[in-house]
Amino acid sequence: MLKILKDKAPTLKEAQDYVEGYIEVLWLDNGDCLIVNEEGRRLNLPVNNEATLLMRGRIIVGNALLLTGNALAKF
Repeated sequence: MLKILKDKAPTLKEAQDYVEGYIEVLWLDNGDCLIVNEEGRRLNLPVNNEATLLMRGRIIVGNALLLTGNALAKF
């Protein structure tokens, strides 16, 4: 599942709770960022098709947070 945050950045705990583990921050070409589970592949999490489309070629697994706008500025 992909959750889009536009106004408020998550705390570290909120991000970890959402992705169900340690976070990894990935930067998109447009400057937005995607927060994913760092160990998602090792844990065999399901493919996140929405997040994978954003990353253009890199397969993303598990829940992801997309930070944009004010949420990104406060991250």
